[in-house]
Formats: sequence, structure tokens, C-alpha cells
Amino acid sequence: MKLVIVESPNKCNTISKYLGAGYKVMATKGHLRDLSKKGVGGFGIEPDSDFKAHYEIDSSKYKIVNELRAESKKAEEVILATDPDREGEAIAWHLAQILGLDLSKTKRLEFHEITKESINEAINNPRLIDMNLVQSQESRRIIDRVIGFKLSNIMQKKIKSRSAGRVQSATLKLICDHEDEIKNFVPEEYWSLSAEIGLDESVIKANFYGLNNKAKKISSKEVNDKILEQMGQFAKVSDIKTVSKKQESKPAFTTSSLQQEAFNQYGFSASKTASLAQELYEGIEIDGERIGLITYIRTDSTQLSASFIASATKYITEHIGKEYMGTIKRGSKVKNAQNAHEAIRPTSVYRFPEVLRPSFKRTDLYKLYKLIYQRAIASLMTPKEYETTTITFDSNGVTFKYDTEKTTFDGYTKVYRSKEDTPDVATPNVVLGNEYAIIKIKNQQEFTTPPARYSEAKVVKLMEEMGIGRPSTYASTIVTLIKRDYIVSQKGIITPTEVGYRTNHVLFKYFPEIIDVNYTANMETELDQIQDGVKSRVEVLNDFYYPFMDLCDEKAKIMYNDDPVPAGRNCPKCGSPLVYKNSTFGEFVGCSNYPHCKYKELPEKEIEYLDETCPKCGKKLVYRYTTNHRRFVGCSGYPDCDFVRHEEANDKKVIKECPECGGNMVVKKYKGRSYLGCTNYPKCKHTEKYVYSKK
Repeated sequence: MKLVIVESPNKCNTISKYLGAGYKVMATKGHLRDLSKKGVGGFGIEPDSDFKAHYEIDSSKYKIVNELRAESKKAEEVILATDPDREGEAIAWHLAQILGLDLSKTKRLEFHEITKESINEAINNPRLIDMNLVQSQESRRIIDRVIGFKLSNIMQKKIKSRSAGRVQSATLKLICDHEDEIKNFVPEEYWSLSAEIGLDESVIKANFYGLNNKAKKISSKEVNDKILEQMGQFAKVSDIKTVSKKQESKPAFTTSSLQQEAFNQYGFSASKTASLAQELYEGIEIDGERIGLITYIRTDSTQLSASFIASATKYITEHIGKEYMGTIKRGSKVKNAQNAHEAIRPTSVYRFPEVLRPSFKRTDLYKLYKLIYQRAIASLMTPKEYETTTITFDSNGVTFKYDTEKTTFDGYTKVYRSKEDTPDVATPNVVLGNEYAIIKIKNQQEFTTPPARYSEAKVVKLMEEMGIGRPSTYASTIVTLIKRDYIVSQKGIITPTEVGYRTNHVLFKYFPEIIDVNYTANMETELDQIQDGVKSRVEVLNDFYYPFMDLCDEKAKIMYNDDPVPAGRNCPKCGSPLVYKNSTFGEFVGCSNYPHCKYKELPEKEIEYLDETCPKCGKKLVYRYTTNHRRFVGCSGYPDCDFVRHEEANDKKVIKECPECGGNMVVKKYKGRSYLGCTNYPKCKHTEKYVYSKK
């Protein structure tokens, strides 16, 4: 028996069927080991010994590791078939270390789609583990560990921010800088002007263009009024211009462009798109067999394989039309793109989305597959051909224009349309030189609007363009920023929080070099150079580690705690100003006179009101929390009313009302004996004998 090891359990049955008898397929379920947290700074490395790395098996993976070890001992051969990227290569190397495999002999399979043809091709053409790839991944992990641990430790001590990191902090800066643009935006006045012109058979709305056919903006009421005075009651057709144009189809999807288009078309978040794409890659059940529907989903390449191009060419020519067969798209190369993989495409042009629709358990999965399928086919098709017609009207020297568009050949839009593809607008029947009546004028003062906030898709696009991170980290970086409460994402639109702003402010003030996008992008370039064998692992780590550690030690000495942000009201206990504070449990409002005054309160949005009133003053009761974050019931009128009721465990059933204070009588225990006690203890010490009843 030969043992094949993959990453995802979803692949096991499928690959096992493709390989047939004599093979057993098992999964690691992701990484098995990571850097230990011992040694200098808890980094798990020895800087003075060429950055020797120390690894530990994840405690949650002990069972999997033991099972793999047991099976590998019984197997006549162990074959590693982890994902075809840096992380997958590293997992393969870790497996070899854990299982004691000979690197010079152990076969490494590389496949980019889970189909019978691809698996058989890989098994017949194995390779060895690429140590350049492994060292590149290890260097990335060490750099991210050092920056993450060192910076996070400083930020937690100084301003109680939860974390900082090479990629996440650079991305946060992009978001915060854009938010500053929005906040600092100064609106500019302008006036919109349009004329409804009555033609022989219809009425059209032509927009103001300028004066005497020269472009001009209406920037003030004075200019606007002069133009209105100048206009007549008729508009003459002074020009009709038709231009033929072509619109090329876009290349097949990369990780980034898929996440962008899925948001634009369906509003999917980056993480949702990544999750759905993973499912499509690993496969769905079709007629009792799990089949991978798309190629590997973490890629920055727009290239397509020769075999797919050949089959797609045949399909387009025979089923859509020879006139629709276009040229191969190469796409524009983004910063630090690897082009090691294919673009994301269907594994077969004959797995039509509409035919497979009954096999999809969720509509979202079907939508994403259809998007990927159509985009890949369209990328090989001819351009859309269309004509734009501009009709120019003149009214006493005031120029208006009306634009139309007419498709003359649909090209790739026969199978794929995006929101950028505009619908046709019919050209009205007008005669050059004729005058037509101006029926109505629409004119109003307006102001320019600030830039729109970034969507998750836009952030992913910027990360790709600037070389921040990798396709595998785009979605997870956004998720991390959300989990850290540095940003919020509502329907895919991102806004930085106060915590995020404060974190970015301090990082930029003291560590501008580290969170600069160029620093992060240059680091990616050096990691690529390790992968390509141009630079050594030790050289890159040396150049990074010692200057970074010196910088952190220097800045930690001079960093200050930022002044707290005022809450805009005074403490009800001592009269000192209330301020916003941070703890590891989140932000709260507390007294600036701490520790002399320990008053604090939950943010208004977190206050939970009970459907009962205070027995002392009649105001609403609310849930409050002790400094140890244990919940209790208190009066919303605090500090004027100090009524509290300590909650028992959630499974405590209320037996009756307390006859002394009106609180709840619940079952309590003392030295093994049960009795009824009041939940308002110690203020109310009423107790009663408890008689158990099955009712």
C-alpha cells in the first residue's frame, strides 16, 4: 500500500477513487507544526545560529500526527500531495521531518485541479520537495512572527492595542489614510444643467457641456445665471459624430479579481468568496462522485493551460461560432506576481453551470461557479464591437451633448457581462442643422462628494497592486483586522474604528518604516528572491532582524501613552472628566481620576436592559459587569441608586419570589445540603427549606 498525504479531508475520497487500489489517502487538515514560542522573544528561533528554527506540533494535531506515523510505517511508500504553493510546500517538508522521510527520494505531487486526468498526470510525473520554496515560506513565517510578537508586545503595553503585523498594519494604514481623505474632504460648489429637448418622435435630456463647444464647468451661481440668460428657446443640432469602438474581454480570474468581481456582482465578502472557491476547488457531489470544478484558487496569474485553451477553442468554435473565437489574454502583471499557477478556471468547459445547477446545495456556490466559468470562456472570445454617437446641440452658444451606444457585434458579452457593460441606448432620429424646442430646463446647485469608503474588494485590489501580502492572505488579513476591532465591515464597506485609528496613529508615529506599503512589498520581493535562489535565507533574515530589533528597542524607550480621549461628560461620583479607556476586553468609559475614583461604565450600545424595574427606585434594571467580568443586575439609576442583584449560574431555576425583598429564590447548596436562598444575598439573607419536587 502506498500512502498519499493531502491537506484537506474533502480530497481524500476523490483522489482515492482516481488512484484506485493500492493507495490510501489521508489529510493533514492544514499545518501540523509551527514555530515554538520559546527562546529569544518567544520567536522560536536562534538568531545567532543562522536563525535556526524550532518547531512544535500543534496540540490539536497530535492525533492526526500519530495516525500518519502509524500508517507511514505500514506503507511501502509515502507520497506528499499538499497544495501547490509555498504553504503547501512547507507542509510537505514538515511532513517529511515528522515522518522521517528521505528528502532525496520522497515523491512530491503537484496538481492544480482535482480531476482524474490531473491526478494521474501528477502521479506519473512526481518531483522532489523544492527547498527554495520551503526556505522562502520559513523566512516569511519568521519575519511575520518577529514583527507580530515584538510590535504587538510594544503596542499592548503602550496603548493596549491587541496586535500589529507586517501585512495587517500596512493594510490598516491604507484604510485609515483613505478615511482621512474622506474626513478632510472640502466640498466644492458646482451647478448641474440639462435641457429636455423635444424631437419629432421623442423627448431627450441633453447635458450641459460648455460654451461654444468648449468644455466648461459651472462653478458658481453667477456663472450659472449668465448661462441661463444666454440660452434661447431652441437648440440647433450642430454636430452628429459616430465612432466605432471595441471592448476587449477581461482575463480569467486571479484570487484578487475574483474577490472583487464577486463583491461587485453579488456583494460577497472577500472571506465568503474565498470559502466558496475552496469548496468548488475541492469538489461537489455530482451523480454520486465528488468532482473538483475549478482549478487552484490562490493564484495571481491570468495564464491558462494549453489543454484548457484547446478545449475552450473547440467549444467556442463549434457551439458559439467561429466568429466569436478571440485571442489569448495575458493580462497586466501586478507587483510581485508569481505567475506560477494558472488563472482560476473550470476544470472542464463541458461542465456547464446550468446543467450542474441541481447538484449545488446552495445558490451562492452556483453563482460563483457560473461567474468563474463564464469569465474563463469569455476571456478567449472576441471583443464586443459597438458604436457611440454624440449629438451636439447649440443654443445661442451654450453647448449640450447627448450620447448613445449601439452594439454592432456582441462578442464575449454573449456569455459574460459585468456591471461595467453598459446597455444600448437608441440614437434618436435628428437632422443636422435642424432646430428643436427646449421644453424644460433642469438646473440646481450641487456640491462635490467625498470619495466613497473602500469596499473589501477595493482593499484586496490595492493589496494586490501594491504587493502587500499574497493571494492566500488577502481575505484573512481583512478578517484579522475585523477580529481585532480595527475595522468594521458592513455589507462589504469598510470603516476604521477608533481603536484602529489609534493603533495606526501610534504605529505611523513611531514605526513608519515598518507599516509602509513599500517596506512590505520589498519584503515580498526578497522572499521571492529566496524562492528563485537569488538570495539566501540567512542573508534576508540578517538584513531584517537586527535593524528591526534595534529600532523596536529604541522606540520603546521614547514611546508615550497617548492622552485618553474625552467622553464629553463628567464622572457622576467625583466630578472629574470621563474618558475612553481600553482593556483587553474592549473599550469602556472610565473616570480620569483613576485610581482614586474607580467609576466606569459600559458603552451605551452594550447596555442590556431587563424587562423589570428596580425594587428600590422604580427605574429599569440593567446587566452590569464586575472588574472580573462577572455579570450582575444593577439599577440604571446608579450611582443615585445602588441596588444590585448578583446572578447565579444560568441553569439556576427561579423557584419563587423572595417574601422579604421581592428577589428570586433559587436552589443553593451548603455542605452538600440544598436550600432556597435569595439571589440578592448578601443584602437579603432570607433562606427557606427546600423540598424537591418532580414538578
